[in-house]
Amino acid sequence: MNMTTVIHSFPTWLPQTQTWMYNQIRCLPKDIEPHIVCDNTKNLEQFALANIHTLTEEKSYWYYYWGRGLRFLHLRHHSPYLVEKIQKYKGHILHSHFGPVGWFNIGAAKQSQLSHLVTFYGYDVNYLPRKDVRWRKRYQDMFGVIDSVLCEGPHMAKCIQALGCPEEKIIVQRLGIMNDEIAFQPRSWSPTEPLRVLIAASFREKKGIPYALEALGHLKKELPIEITIIGDAGTDSREQLEKAKILNIIDALGIKPTTRLLGYQPYHVIFEEAYKHHIFLSPSVTAEDGDTEGGAPVTIIEMAATGMPIVSTTHCDIPQVIQHGVTGWLAKERDVNGLVLLLRQLIEMPEKWYEMLVAARKHVENQFDAKAQGEKLGEIYRNLGLN
Repeated sequence: MNMTTVIHSFPTWLPQTQTWMYNQIRCLPKDIEPHIVCDNTKNLEQFALANIHTLTEEKSYWYYYWGRGLRFLHLRHHSPYLVEKIQKYKGHILHSHFGPVGWFNIGAAKQSQLSHLVTFYGYDVNYLPRKDVRWRKRYQDMFGVIDSVLCEGPHMAKCIQALGCPEEKIIVQRLGIMNDEIAFQPRSWSPTEPLRVLIAASFREKKGIPYALEALGHLKKELPIEITIIGDAGTDSREQLEKAKILNIIDALGIKPTTRLLGYQPYHVIFEEAYKHHIFLSPSVTAEDGDTEGGAPVTIIEMAATGMPIVSTTHCDIPQVIQHGVTGWLAKERDVNGLVLLLRQLIEMPEKWYEMLVAARKHVENQFDAKAQGEKLGEIYRNLGLN
């Protein structure tokens, strides 16, 4: 068997909110040998894989901060540690994850004479170039020398093309989930019990949590509702502001007694909670600072696979996952009344849930299976390796 060695470059392997990255790599075909090269690690008890190489574990902190200083002073962009691992493991392809990582790695790919592809995931598409216009020029320089750009859907592909990437270099590569590990338990609801609604997302403006809560506040006047929120804010000031907004809305709407705030939870806990709830509410929006999902939240795909009705929005590539009126319901962005209407339609026709949930599961199995997407990614690698 001819092996293709792919060096995956990450800042940190792996944040709790990036479980889809774990699936992406562990589902690669057997003839693809992945090596993960990162600065730091976290959550390894959940996301352990073979061949994880960590700069801060192998090198001194002096080495780490010296490299960061050189990058800050624009004296060198790429990491010598990355080049070292590429050479040691005889890499064929460098796969940079997130747009900025790809730009910083241009020198490493050139020095090692590797094919180089970059995957964009969301904040790096719309928010970053708007926050710092230097990234527009940096991206254009990067697009000129890398081999391919991967993204999860056609909406994100158009956004990347608008940043200056040639259309022929863009490949839509969906993010898959482990369908065979997710039990399909179609939800049902009876008017004799409270409606249990799950929200699971980081506290960022683009997640639209305040709009979800406002809609549920309206609906609470019509029937008993129990709300569970899984997620929290990091140290970023934008997230802290969003958290304060969310907590204020919960108090203002008088829904605190029936709202559970669980914070960030391990991956398995999200699913344990999911099966206790009737509806998943995820109304993503374009943030005021330009931040977007880029594609679609993977939690929507996962929750649809469990057999839960999804209420979301027409944001970015979400319509590729949720087909309005067929596999779930979509409102316009920031449309609280629209969300209320869709939720009301769901609770008024519980007898029709099953057909929708079966259609959603089939769509997810056909389009967003991690093993099938792993095979497609393997083929992309093989084709690059032949160049």
